[in-house]
Amino acid sequence: MRISKINIILVIISAFIIGLLGAYLGVNLVQPEVGKTEVGTKSQEVENFDKVEEAYSLIEQHYIEEVEGNELIEGAIQGMLNTLEDPYSTYMDEEAMINFNEQIESSFQGIGAEVSMVEGKVTIIAPIKDSPAEKSGLQPNDQVLKVDDEELEGLDLNQAVEKIRGEKGSKVTLSILRGENNFDVELTRDDIPVETIYSSTKEVEGKKTGVIEITSFSEQTSTDFKKELTKLEESGIEGLIIDVRGNPGGLLDSVEDMLKEFVPKDMPFLQIEDQQGEKEQHFSELEVKKDYPITVLIDEGSASASEILAVALKETGYNVVGTKSFGKGTVQQAVPLGENGMIKLTFYKWLSPEGNWIHEKGVKPTLKVKQPDYYYSHPIQVDKPFKLDQSDDNIEIAQIILDGLDYKPGRKDGYLDKQTVDAIKAFQADNSLKKTGELSKETASELELKIIENIRSGKDDLQMKAGLKELYK
Repeated sequence: MRISKINIILVIISAFIIGLLGAYLGVNLVQPEVGKTEVGTKSQEVENFDKVEEAYSLIEQHYIEEVEGNELIEGAIQGMLNTLEDPYSTYMDEEAMINFNEQIESSFQGIGAEVSMVEGKVTIIAPIKDSPAEKSGLQPNDQVLKVDDEELEGLDLNQAVEKIRGEKGSKVTLSILRGENNFDVELTRDDIPVETIYSSTKEVEGKKTGVIEITSFSEQTSTDFKKELTKLEESGIEGLIIDVRGNPGGLLDSVEDMLKEFVPKDMPFLQIEDQQGEKEQHFSELEVKKDYPITVLIDEGSASASEILAVALKETGYNVVGTKSFGKGTVQQAVPLGENGMIKLTFYKWLSPEGNWIHEKGVKPTLKVKQPDYYYSHPIQVDKPFKLDQSDDNIEIAQIILDGLDYKPGRKDGYLDKQTVDAIKAFQADNSLKKTGELSKETASELELKIIENIRSGKDDLQMKAGLKELYK
């Protein structure tokens, strides 16, 4: 079916008007009014629409294979967004919209990892707490090259995510590039609940200390945060750790509500900059800072809203401990487009209280602390067992893990010497494995399982230990 010129124009204009109205009424991410921009003369607009219609008609009438008109329109929209070269501005069809809303509102099924497009590669920002992605050892900045042997190159982010996600219980194999190392990870998809707040207390030098971990910023996060903070304060805490490590971000108004609890009204807790460079400052009504010390924990998986929180508290005078954060300094709004589509478009920059833009730079901690080497290891790939006097990168990974588990391999250079053999034998004996001293597939799997358990226990969490120590200096 052909679409006339006037219909194309009406469709585009209607979608634009509906989209802006939806952004104003239905998307509560940021409050500043969208800056008004002149878009050229009417004749220029008509000429541009003429080109769109000519291309549409040419393809419809002469392309050798049958093409759905709706696919052409969606392709044109996606093409416009691709020219922006902004990984955070994307078009979502009906299925992608459902997935997007699920992640914000309740729960979803999949592997449980926040991903983005970085330099054309599908890249993990952070695995979600207790998800298959976290349990398998996936890390921030891992690049996903293939899904079940299918290349992701050439797909947009939403198309790639649809291949990675799937029903609970189904298996998926991801081909991962970490640094210069390429390896496969098999995961079993599961329900991923959007539970975002976890609180606890610790005794530090005889002082009761609150710990609140925030895994993402969804609709309920700020409400849950305030409840847990109130409980901790009523219990008499003398210091507070806010842990946003591995937190990929989320809703802006959620982190805004939290910052109102900590940043006094004499300075903005956030600034929003629009297309014209106009800035709107956001203030709290808080009279004074908290009367107890606060430390924020961040790492390379802390992005977006996590960075807003971290840099605001840093510039308010609180400690920030860990490693440099991801570096996402833009704000997106989800704008309805027609009946079954949506554009998630970058509308604003966000700036720190002092006006700093951390985009592609990240937030630098006040105290830099890295985790032990084994936190950054990747799965061990074993085809045939590695034996005495062999050298391989996978042996090096095993040595790092053995050292982290206190089995004393003596070296971490990938050479399997007598001391490393003895360390493997000791590990095998303690874990009911055949005591061969060889690095077999079975031994490698058990090593990975034990080191993940070690990480999750927090036994060697150097960043947490340093953050707690900084509180009472």
